Amino acid sequence: MKWMRKFQVRLKGLTDAVTRFPLTTLFLVCAAILNAYLIISKNENMKWLMTFIIGAFLSAVSQVVFERFFSKSSSRLTLMGLVTLLTAGYYLIIMNAPDSGMDVEIRTAVALFSLLIAFIWVPVIKSNISFNNSFMITFKAFFLSLFFSAVLFGGISIILGAIDQLIFRIDPEFYGQMANVVFILFAPMFFLSLIPAINHAEEEDINQSAHCPKFLEVLLSYIVIPLIAVFTMILIVYMIKNIGGKFWTDNLLEPMLVTYAITVILVYILVSELANKFAAYFRTIFPKILIPIVLFQITSSVISLSDTGITHTRYYVLLFGLFAAITGFIFSLLPVRKNGVVALLLIIFAAISIVPPVDAFTISRTSQTSTLKEVLLKNKMLEDHKIKPNSHISDKDKLRITNAVQYLYMMGYTKNIDWLPKDFNAYNDFYETFGFKEYQKPADYVQSIYLSMKQPTPIDITGHDIFVQTDINSAENPSNAIICHIKKSGKTYTLLKDQHALKLTGADDSELISFKTTQIFDKFDQYQTSNGELTPDEATFTTENSRAKLTIVVQNINIEKQYKQYNDAFLFVFVEIK
Repeated sequence: MKWMRKFQVRLKGLTDAVTRFPLTTLFLVCAAILNAYLIISKNENMKWLMTFIIGAFLSAVSQVVFERFFSKSSSRLTLMGLVTLLTAGYYLIIMNAPDSGMDVEIRTAVALFSLLIAFIWVPVIKSNISFNNSFMITFKAFFLSLFFSAVLFGGISIILGAIDQLIFRIDPEFYGQMANVVFILFAPMFFLSLIPAINHAEEEDINQSAHCPKFLEVLLSYIVIPLIAVFTMILIVYMIKNIGGKFWTDNLLEPMLVTYAITVILVYILVSELANKFAAYFRTIFPKILIPIVLFQITSSVISLSDTGITHTRYYVLLFGLFAAITGFIFSLLPVRKNGVVALLLIIFAAISIVPPVDAFTISRTSQTSTLKEVLLKNKMLEDHKIKPNSHISDKDKLRITNAVQYLYMMGYTKNIDWLPKDFNAYNDFYETFGFKEYQKPADYVQSIYLSMKQPTPIDITGHDIFVQTDINSAENPSNAIICHIKKSGKTYTLLKDQHALKLTGADDSELISFKTTQIFDKFDQYQTSNGELTPDEATFTTENSRAKLTIVVQNINIEKQYKQYNDAFLFVFVEIK
């Protein structure tokens, strides 16, 4: 049967991948076994797991190096031995690192990414096959293996769920074990089974593997490219309108531009072999547009460094910006068959970012330490290698000290600064060390305010006829919603609310008195308290005339700074009818 033949082909592909990548298979098996143990033991020490994953990537790259440049078995064994030594060296480097060391995790992620690029690029060095073909092969293999793995795990989960509900209980931990086998062992091996040995395969097989499916061609050419074009126009208009000010300080735009540059580069490589006009126009125009946009963003990032110093995230933004600008020039000047130059450039930049002394973490540690020391010296807070607390410094300097200390502590660098107290804790020791609480950004930057009246608090009700609880919400728009009816001296009065006011009306629906509830939100819009509590005086609002009196006491209030239509408050309303 046809499906059986296809199954046999896929099964043979998996067995061929095991034979072709034996050391990679061994590392993946070790990773799966170790991760199974970590799931059972609830152990969070990931050093060995990271080591095995690094070994799997290194051995996969060594195999394509062997296939491209060597043929003797002795060469293959030598490369495998070198991979084993490098993997052991990696473990020795991270062995004494903190279990949650962010710099180790990021260095490892960057190293894995550069190894993936090398895996794509090495087979086409001085080859008739272009980097674009190799990239397309890898791109298709990645998403195909992800799809198959997701379907497989979904099917296993359904079966386990059925057994759990109908036959006997299954430990929830078992789902994690199945995910471990599928995504750490099966998915990578299935991915490798889809990657042909480019230098040993038939040209027809390579062309078939590198062929862009019609669905992907339509998606890229007629949906993704037009969307990028529209977004580019919006971005250019924004830059032109704000070139004199906001653009240079808008940090929210930075990740957007990085994402934009990544998308343009990725799409350019994917459409490099397509022959339709949309792809041709994209290849001609967008690399040239990319260059000035990225250069503007690099300039904006550099300007902000004077206040913030360099962090590892800002380092990578700047480095990627430089890479994207150079890539734009390469795409503009060289034919598409030379796109492999970009891969080499990316590997070089990745290596620079993780190898001392110019790596992201050495530079960021030095920069943030220098920034902190500079501010302390400026305010005469550092003398004889000891910090002198001082609360009488500018808000700007408080913010710079706070940001630098938070970053250095988060990255685990404070323990190596000899003029900070021993065993310094940024959360517990900050006030005692610097003389002020960690500085909070001004109210313009606060996304929400939540305040409540201090409890328990007695409230004087003398002189009022009744009180009632109610709430107001600026998102609602009731038309004189009834809160309650009040009877006094044989007459009935009604307390109403709408989006903007509380109203008291008489028996003939004539308005006796009203109170604009927007006063409440306006008063607390810029409010800041140390503990989020209000005194009775702060929480009380009163309006009075010759016919009635309303006293409103705010029990709690929530103000969304970003989405003001969602402001709400819970109130006590006291009513006196004269």
